Amino acid sequence: MTSPKGKAPQPKRQAINVIDRPSAAQYTEFSMKNVPENNKTRVKKPLKKRLIILAAMITVPFVLIILYMIYSLINYANAYNTIVSNLAVANSFNLTFKEQMDESVYRIIVGRDAFGSGDESDPYVLVENLRADFTELKSITTEVNSRTWLETLLRNVDTLENRLDDIKKSVEAGGHYDEDVEMLDSNIYSLTELIQDNIQYYIYYQTKTIEVINKGLLKEMQDFLVVLVILLILGILFTVVTTDKIARSIVEPIDTLSSATKEIAEGNFSVRTALNLEDEIALLSESVDDMAAHLEIQMEQIREDEKKMRMAEARLLQEQINPHFLYNTLDTIVWLIEDGKNQEAEDMVVSLSKFFRISLSHGKEWITIREEAQHIRSYLEIQSVRYSDILCYYIDIDESLSNYKILKMTLQPLVENALYHGIKNKRGKGLIRITGKKEDKLIRFEVSDDGVGIDDETLRHIRKELNKPAKDTDTGFGMANVNERIKMNFGDRYGICIESELGSGTTVSVVIPAIEYDHDEEKDADK
Repeated sequence: MTSPKGKAPQPKRQAINVIDRPSAAQYTEFSMKNVPENNKTRVKKPLKKRLIILAAMITVPFVLIILYMIYSLINYANAYNTIVSNLAVANSFNLTFKEQMDESVYRIIVGRDAFGSGDESDPYVLVENLRADFTELKSITTEVNSRTWLETLLRNVDTLENRLDDIKKSVEAGGHYDEDVEMLDSNIYSLTELIQDNIQYYIYYQTKTIEVINKGLLKEMQDFLVVLVILLILGILFTVVTTDKIARSIVEPIDTLSSATKEIAEGNFSVRTALNLEDEIALLSESVDDMAAHLEIQMEQIREDEKKMRMAEARLLQEQINPHFLYNTLDTIVWLIEDGKNQEAEDMVVSLSKFFRISLSHGKEWITIREEAQHIRSYLEIQSVRYSDILCYYIDIDESLSNYKILKMTLQPLVENALYHGIKNKRGKGLIRITGKKEDKLIRFEVSDDGVGIDDETLRHIRKELNKPAKDTDTGFGMANVNERIKMNFGDRYGICIESELGSGTTVSVVIPAIEYDHDEEKDADK
């Protein structure tokens, strides 16, 4: 993990206050959880409510106009339907009443039919049907002239009924045929013709009423269109003004927040927004400020962690490249040369060279698994010369893992522990086995030995020490350091696990994510 190289230049913007950076003590004491609830913004003017009010103010007038127009159309339609229905009734009598009545009375006079037959051709039935239908028409007709002609028609119907009574009496009394025919000509025919004229006048005035309704409807439609156009213009103006106001109240704070988040992204975590609002954007503003404050705290913590990690790495490097290891190795090389084993001495020098070259790695923190495997191989090649009577080793790391990345000196401290705490304390030869394989998206290494093992109490203590910071451990610094570095770089789900049984050996497992080594990225980091 590299330290920040400095803050990016701060762009100027309005409505953002840059506050002084708090001290380390203030960072420690600061916690957003301790902010009183009553200091938080209350949403008094929700954006949703404002938009709903705007939509209502725009749509309600148009809805009311449309409802009024629908109401008017329904009224006109009802009036029109009523008149059409009335005309249909009037026309049915206009076409058939006179002919049916004249024929019916004539047949009675000539003796073919008689009064009181009760069928539809009976004159009294015809009169009663006419009276009933036109009385009903009168009750629903509102136009004055039409009602006048209906009243006249009903009086003529009454007169017609009286004349029918006269003819009935004459026929029943056995009157003279010529007198009855004269009554038919002078009374019945003239009255039915008069009634027919009344019906036609009624139809005429009802037709005129339809024209009036059509003109009224047309006039109302014209007025409606004028009002609608005026409302539409006013609505558009109101919508433009109100929408612009609401849009500004949303866009301008968002621009402010955008500028703030841009500065945060560039590394300026001291930026704060100043939005005096009472809507959801104010809550977002507070969240951005909270986030910036927490990031500021976390960055400070990261700097401290980096410092601790560098110190731990330096301590690890000191322990790995210690004078005793170097002196012992050089002594062994001198002894080999004096003993005439020049090839073995040369091989040991090569191994020592590779060991230190990878240990230093030009200051790089990450290396490939191939390099890490070479590092522990060089270490074991050196130690196998010194401890040839007790040390055997076996390295089985899958070749497919060669180009995956690993933290430098992840496995070597574990191998060293296996040698000094497992194999050296065992009577006879011991085997150190190093394996590595890929499991889905993970890489698992195991460093196992068949040494003396660890008793339960010591094992519990070591496991407890593994979860402490490396600087706080009293035993097993190498393993604690490796575990801390893995968790710091990859997360808590990765790290070291140790299993052991007294007298049967120890196995240390290392789990890291499978991430391929990016040589270009490493070059950029070196710059």
